[in-house]
Amino acid sequence: MKKAHIYFLTNKNNTVIYIGVTSNLIKRIYQHKTKVFKGFTSKYNCDKLVYFEEFDNINDAIAREKQLKAGNRKRKEDLINLENSDWNDLSEGWLFQF
Repeated sequence: MKKAHIYFLTNKNNTVIYIGVTSNLIKRIYQHKTKVFKGFTSKYNCDKLVYFEEFDNINDAIAREKQLKAGNRKRKEDLINLENSDWNDLSEGWLFQF
């Protein structure tokens, strides 16, 4: 069965948080970094992966995405700080180049 992910992207100054869901995290982050699609993340230069969660199916990931999007910014920051307090780009060192 294919895994699914929710993920948080931010810009270089950590002023914007974008939440997305995907069934192919590596491919999707590559698309954000290369600005393949014009939209929110390309407009606000959100290409730094600061948080993600893995799920066994896409429906659970979508439900979690909706829950997170309904929350306030502090809750999102708290999640990031719990796992990645320096807000490093978690995609650095992955097997593809940007």
